[in-house]
Amino acid sequence: MFAQWAADNPDQVSRCHLALVAADRSADIPAVMGWDADAPLALLCSLLRSWEDRFGARVLAAVGSTVHVSVAHPPRTGEQALHIALEHVLTTADNVIKDPPTPCPDYAASLIDNNLWSFWWD
Repeated sequence: MFAQWAADNPDQVSRCHLALVAADRSADIPAVMGWDADAPLALLCSLLRSWEDRFGARVLAAVGSTVHVSVAHPPRTGEQALHIALEHVLTTADNVIKDPPTPCPDYAASLIDNNLWSFWWD
């Protein structure tokens, strides 16, 4: 999954560094590493914990103000996806709420069977 992201984003790969983070859960990685972005860090980590439990979500990378999440069990139905899309809005991520402002049903549809969720804050 990371290999596909890397292939799609070669300019960002050169800025990546491998890091081992002493975190009990993947969802805690942004907070433990002191990730500095305009994201609501406590809320994001809470959402990541919930997604970790429900969807097998794991933080893959934090590059600049972008976090990439691997999703082992993404939503399979429109109803599930719509619920998760609304949770994604809670992240206040610019790519979810304003870059571009994608209508919620369209954004939700893009989450069905999608194993990589990315969030960025400008």
